[in-house]
Amino acid sequence: MIDAIAEREPDRRAMLHIDRHKRERTFSFQDMSKISSRAANYFRSLGIKKGDKVMLVLRRNWQFWPILLALEKLGAVAIPAVDQLLEKDYLYRFEVAHVSAIICSADGDSTVQSLPAIEKYGKIAVKITTDGAVEGWHDFDSEYEMFRSSFPRTDEAICGDDPMMMIFTSGSTGYPKLAVHNCRYPLGHFVHARYWHCVVPDGLHLTISDTGWAKAMWGKMFGQWLCEAGLFVYDFDRFSADDIMPMFKKYNITTFCAPPTMYRFFIKQDLGKYDLSSIRHASTAGEALNPEVFDRFREATGLSIMEGFGQTETSCIIGNFVGMRPKIGSMGKPNPMYDVELLTDEGKPAAVGEAGEICVFTGAGAPAGLFTGYYENPEDTESCWHDGYYHTGDLAWRDEDGYFWYVGRADDLIKSSGYRIGPFEIESVIMELPYVLECGVSAAPDEVRGQVVKASIVLVRGTEGSEELKKEIQDYVKQRTAPYKYPRIVVFRDELPKTTSGKIRRNQL
Repeated sequence: MIDAIAEREPDRRAMLHIDRHKRERTFSFQDMSKISSRAANYFRSLGIKKGDKVMLVLRRNWQFWPILLALEKLGAVAIPAVDQLLEKDYLYRFEVAHVSAIICSADGDSTVQSLPAIEKYGKIAVKITTDGAVEGWHDFDSEYEMFRSSFPRTDEAICGDDPMMMIFTSGSTGYPKLAVHNCRYPLGHFVHARYWHCVVPDGLHLTISDTGWAKAMWGKMFGQWLCEAGLFVYDFDRFSADDIMPMFKKYNITTFCAPPTMYRFFIKQDLGKYDLSSIRHASTAGEALNPEVFDRFREATGLSIMEGFGQTETSCIIGNFVGMRPKIGSMGKPNPMYDVELLTDEGKPAAVGEAGEICVFTGAGAPAGLFTGYYENPEDTESCWHDGYYHTGDLAWRDEDGYFWYVGRADDLIKSSGYRIGPFEIESVIMELPYVLECGVSAAPDEVRGQVVKASIVLVRGTEGSEELKKEIQDYVKQRTAPYKYPRIVVFRDELPKTTSGKIRRNQL
């Protein structure tokens, strides 16, 4: 597709990139086509071949995009990773994925952290850096340009069921698992890019995510480029609203997607001081969106944040798609590519208003976008994919209009005095309080009730935690939910434990 667009419209903008030093680069589809072909020829000269597992630790460096395309052209399997990994994290991933080559950004700590693991593992044949030279590593930026800018497709090219990339899960419930995606994976992102992100060919789309996790595939490449839309990429060091928000007007960003964590930080700012008039559509995914965040953002911008739901193992399964009127707090309705059912513990369809596990029916075949299994891990694959269904492990209920409402991870469900309590509803109520920046609700053991509700809270700057404030929070929740749901334990923290993708780790609370 990239090569075809490049041939038809060589100057069409594919990406506007801003590096951490605020240098601007614009890439056309022809640029991406030629750079990726040079890179594919370069990688082949280094011995990288079809089926090789290549780890990419490239932050938001512009090189990630042509490098990923180059690996697809070669038939090598790309494995994205975030650059916050430590030695033990690298070693675990190398061994699980059988990595034989690694490409890291020199503009960061990844070469330093990965090198001890590379030496212990002993099976990395090729080491490459971008954005700077490192002794003992190949320098992509200076070497790839010496190779041809064409890479003809042959009968050996990957297609269909061949593995195209593998992505580690966020590890929110244990060790990260390695989800395998085949060559239909990009097609699984078209519907949500067109009808949830609402990208348009002459627009500029910003999804805030590191290239090391699956959300980058959702919002920073496949679906957007299938729609021939331009990408906006900013390789920032630390997220700051004052740094990012002025860029909307400056670069005329038209569509925007960020995790709820970042929207929560946005609404604690004075949004009135930013010109956000270029944004035509806003969306979110990664975890459930609190209604308070939805309301505050709409008051400031006039835009409804359109929520979506999916996993590393999937593309967008459920969402508020174009033409739908969002219900505040609802995940939306199923993507028509996915046959979604809510199943009870007994494996029966849940009634309207009854909580059930979000499952995808695969008895008639797996849809484009759904993973093919966990790499060399049949036990975990079979535990979530059986009886003709892929089981997400997430719970929701459906209303009479067909809208889905998130309850929580099945593992996060709190069972207190016979009641089953989902953490998200309580978190959303607590988030209404103006002095709460973040909140995570979890179970705490209790001799009488089995478990009780515990709320771990980060307060906005300038607010001090106290026993009086704990009581105020408890009373507030009692008045707005069923009495048995209020948090009997409230703790204040400086920060909450999160996965590398920004999700709160409730099992560590």
